[in-house]
Amino acid sequence: MRKRVGMVDVAREAGVSVGTVSNVYNQPELVTPKTRRRVQAAIDRLGYDRGETAHMLHGRPSRLMAFIVHDLANPFCIDLVQGAEQAARRAGLGIIVCNSDGSPGEETRYASLLNEHRIRGVLLAPAGSSARSIAAMWHHQIPLVVVDDCKSGGDACSVAVDDVLGGELAIAHLLASGHRNIAFVSGPTNLPQMQARSQGTLKALATAKLPTSTVTELTCEGMTASAGRDAGARILGMHPRPTGVFCANDLLATGVLQTLSAAGIDVPRDIALVGYDDIEHAADTAVPLTSVRRPARFMGTRAANLLIEKTSSASSAAHAHQHVVLHPELVVRRSSSALQQRFTPSQ
Repeated sequence: MRKRVGMVDVAREAGVSVGTVSNVYNQPELVTPKTRRRVQAAIDRLGYDRGETAHMLHGRPSRLMAFIVHDLANPFCIDLVQGAEQAARRAGLGIIVCNSDGSPGEETRYASLLNEHRIRGVLLAPAGSSARSIAAMWHHQIPLVVVDDCKSGGDACSVAVDDVLGGELAIAHLLASGHRNIAFVSGPTNLPQMQARSQGTLKALATAKLPTSTVTELTCEGMTASAGRDAGARILGMHPRPTGVFCANDLLATGVLQTLSAAGIDVPRDIALVGYDDIEHAADTAVPLTSVRRPARFMGTRAANLLIEKTSSASSAAHAHQHVVLHPELVVRRSSSALQQRFTPSQ
């Protein structure tokens, strides 16, 4: 069996230290061109291959991108990643998935780690205000596309959904069904998406010429089914009790539905319920869930294609930043109506 060649063997063959070989891979600017050529010649003679790093050593960009998402337990984030993976696979690339777990600090830490591995670029679905994380990417000169946040991208490309319109669609649907006492179960207020959906609820009320008191916002610290169950308990304690509920994502809506059903509340006869995202299982809940659909897989694919274009040597110089804003659509199921319909925005 042929002995596996290591960095020590390369250093001995080239007549340099192991540290110099490491610098050729990781900090080539610290090594003179003559020494780099000698080390490369030793690598070629011995057949040493550090995989992706060797690929980059020959002047080609990394074949690995990274996708930093805020919650891998959320099916919406999983769909984003799957869409990006499809685009990467078609381009002969791979994706490393990083879960920030809702922490901007973790996003910044990942920026440093990914820079050490000379990542091709980063797709970032931020956990709240993304200015700090984006600044960290720029500091390390990492190509970036911001996903699911159309306001914080700045000079970076971005792909997002018009969440103001999404909130407006949800509340307008409940108003059209006659509801005048509505609860809006929202997530953390620092999330730009929550702020936009809240703006959408106000816009729907203004269009209907109804007072803002028509909608009561119930803020949750998380965007999980557990947080939704807690919100459901708060709804049961409201007097008068809302007849319609709009939840800022489908996980919250699932939790609310569980609490209401356990308390004997009939959905939609007693309380109509609308979710957000239209995740894969929204139609499979105990009462099929009306939801505002965001095309997560398409978003991931579009974002990955933008990053691939940006980091392609053939097109990077001519690449122009794009801020893609997609339209949501309301998919009506039994949780708010006995009839199943689909509404798309007119604009």
